[in-house]
Amino acid sequence: MENKKVAFCTLGCKVNQYETNAMVQEFTKNKYDIVEFNEKADIYIVNTCTVTNMADRKSRQMLRKVKELNPKAILVAVGCYAQVAKEELEKIPEIDLILGTNEKRNILEYVENMMNTRDNLKNKTSRNFNIKKENISDVLHCEEYSDFGEVTFTEKTRAVIKVQDGCDRFCSYCIIPYARGHIRSRKTESVINEISKIAKNGIKEVVITGIHLASYGRDFKEKEYKLIDLLEEINNINGIERIRLRFT
Repeated sequence: MENKKVAFCTLGCKVNQYETNAMVQEFTKNKYDIVEFNEKADIYIVNTCTVTNMADRKSRQMLRKVKELNPKAILVAVGCYAQVAKEELEKIPEIDLILGTNEKRNILEYVENMMNTRDNLKNKTSRNFNIKKENISDVLHCEEYSDFGEVTFTEKTRAVIKVQDGCDRFCSYCIIPYARGHIRSRKTESVINEISKIAKNGIKEVVITGIHLASYGRDFKEKEYKLIDLLEEINNINGIERIRLRFT
């Protein structure tokens, strides 16, 4: 029996790219084959963006395109646009599963539940059916950083490392806090362990990113710790020769 094929489309910032890498790693670890987004696949996952109206439109366009490639595929809309515009995505009949930003960490479980539900329904009836499920948690009440664990997958010679999520600014023109929630910093040990493992794999350059990167450590209650402290620790990791910062 052939492995199921999964295709990813990533829109938006480096944080989204890191999270796509984490999802790719999870599917690969569980014997799925990753293919290009313009190839025929069993599952298509669009990691959406919602920073601008153009980003919203691009997300919708990519989602509508999928069923032209494989009408029987499972189509998943995940991420920022799904978080804030569930009602809009529900109007697109091609979408099978809508997941928010925090649900990315468990996307494999959601997708496999969807596949099992489809198989069970197929065994019971020959009629056409349409299942649509939404799983979107309230990010504004999320206090803990959603850690993907050690993400070592990268397609490039430099690795993107997410260390922070959320924003507390609530600027009148910006929707990001509603898509990502309040500031939440990743535990320092988790960041260092991930980069140390990446360095052992031969990666010499890392791109440190977050939604509001300058706020890293501000939510730590046990100690005073800032972004500069994290960068100094990263700089001491053997094998890492260059550190970049990428603000969204």
